[in-house]
Amino acid sequence: MDNYFAIFGLPQSFDINDNKLAERYRDLQRTVHPDKFVNASERDKRIAMQKAVQINEAFQTLKKPLNRGLYLLQLQGIDTNSNTEMDSEFLMMQMELHEQLNSIKQQANPIDSLDEFLNQVQHEQRQLNELLSLQFSQADFQLAYANVRKMQFFTKLHQEALKLEEELL
Repeated sequence: MDNYFAIFGLPQSFDINDNKLAERYRDLQRTVHPDKFVNASERDKRIAMQKAVQINEAFQTLKKPLNRGLYLLQLQGIDTNSNTEMDSEFLMMQMELHEQLNSIKQQANPIDSLDEFLNQVQHEQRQLNELLSLQFSQADFQLAYANVRKMQFFTKLHQEALKLEEELL
């Protein structure tokens, strides 16, 4: 299986050009589109389908910073599923943020409180993106791993907040 960055002709980096990724994705998808293989052999059709699946999987991985960070760590041989330890300060922060999210429904103006909460979470995500950019560029994979794990928390928290927003609206 090809390296996802190589599939798109991109450098193996946390920082990628989203527009270039999307443009390359469209170009690659055109080359393996089923219409091009209508008269091809079953083998060629199957190979084209496998390439299309691989291109889709690579695109889905590289387009999201969290997935891209996890993938970069895996390329370095780091098992991103094994270590569940977090520093106690961050664990306390997690609990406080969950309590804050859970109390939003009881606020006098829950929509405004939720907007403020979402802004806070998005700010944390932006800071983690900047930090990860630096850590990956410096090949500091252990610190990057710790921060990818924090990003996993903030991504999940963001999804939970959006779910609450749907409930409130």
